[in-house]
Amino acid sequence: MSETFRTEKDSLGEIRVPDSALYGAQTQRAVDNFPVSGQGLPLEFIRAVVLIKKSAAQANGDLGQLSEEMVTAIVEACDSLTEEDYQRQFPVDVYQTGSGTSTNMNVNEVLAHIARCDSGLEISPNDHVNMGQSSNDVIPTAIHVSALLGVRDGLLPAMRHLHSVLHEKAMSVNGVVKTGRTHLMDALPLTLTQEVEAWAAQIEQCRERIRGTLPRLAQLAQGGTAIGTGLNAHPRFAALFAQKLSANTTHQFAPADNHFAAIASQDTAVELSGQLRVLAVALMKIANDLRWMNSGPLAGLGEIELQALQPGSSIMPGKVNPVIAEAVAMVSARVMGNDATIGVAGQSGNFQLNVMLPVIAYTLLESIRLLTSSTGLLADKAVATFSVNKGNIDRALSRNPILVTSLNPVIGYAKAAEIAKEAYRTGRPVIEVAKEMTDLDEEKLRTLLDPARLAAGGLIGDGSGKG
Repeated sequence: MSETFRTEKDSLGEIRVPDSALYGAQTQRAVDNFPVSGQGLPLEFIRAVVLIKKSAAQANGDLGQLSEEMVTAIVEACDSLTEEDYQRQFPVDVYQTGSGTSTNMNVNEVLAHIARCDSGLEISPNDHVNMGQSSNDVIPTAIHVSALLGVRDGLLPAMRHLHSVLHEKAMSVNGVVKTGRTHLMDALPLTLTQEVEAWAAQIEQCRERIRGTLPRLAQLAQGGTAIGTGLNAHPRFAALFAQKLSANTTHQFAPADNHFAAIASQDTAVELSGQLRVLAVALMKIANDLRWMNSGPLAGLGEIELQALQPGSSIMPGKVNPVIAEAVAMVSARVMGNDATIGVAGQSGNFQLNVMLPVIAYTLLESIRLLTSSTGLLADKAVATFSVNKGNIDRALSRNPILVTSLNPVIGYAKAAEIAKEAYRTGRPVIEVAKEMTDLDEEKLRTLLDPARLAAGGLIGDGSGKG
């Protein structure tokens, strides 16, 4: 069945719009003008713009700028949008005008159409739904709101869960001492608990960094209108809008300290993206550690065994790969690339307006979404479920010549180096070589070379292992 069309009009003239579309002329022009990627802005961003329109209508109603009937019609239109509406009625490509005007008008037109149909009132997308606003403060505000809600409701809980799982795993492997590695080479021993707790500390530090950006994300450009002067907005609009949005989201928002800066720059988005990059770096480190520790199982380290989730090869029977760790590493790479995009886009605040807002919104929200989902996967399908191959760990530890480091205070670095080299050359345990090359008895050597004692750190000679 062929689609039917209606004629819509804007300041440039008439244009045909599908009858099934709730949007109007400006949206259709954007659809025609920007057939770039086939990807629209994320639904969470569109939902943030709708929240902005709802809160703006409520504020304008309280200020006497909109009638009670119009406020009700616009608010009900915002609340009536279905999942299908979000999927089908916001088709503007992310690669559009740099202010995001097309997306702002897309939302304005859809809400005005619904409100008109449901109320019978003459509700204009520009004069009523967009009252006291411009794309230049709506889109930066939507970036902050959508990012803050994505972090608050998704990413921070996922990170808290990963931290908890890491801590629980660390406690469950208490007492397992293993060979440490620096430069991928044998190093001093540590406990598996210490190793996993280090990962947990990384995640907690990342969580605190990201949480630290929330107060700045909560400062909004809304009320600055086109360039920051607030022209065409009621003098009390910015503050009242923030109150309404706070009530609608259960998060405390406030007008930006300087609306000119909030519209001309995207420094807070760049800051958040940088913190997401730190998390991506930490996740890639943890994922790669897990891959190395799982490697083998015969020709690699084989210290742990990750849960087998799927066959690993179309040709090699029985092969199983560390698929979750690999997926997390790929997410990390994507987030690092997104951060570069956001950094470049953040520089494009020419004079009074940043003109790469849509791509900032798209990539920032993609990073938040990818990190949220992959963090949960790493926790539940890699960390929580790996098992320890203690036999492999103990064999490698018993033959680690670097244990000789503990003899430095007793026999000196040079003599200890001779022992290590001989142990490497012959493949014998360091305690056997040290017994032959020093006058220390076996009991003393066992005390000095005890891996658990070395993992506790500190000076060796005081008998405490703690210094």
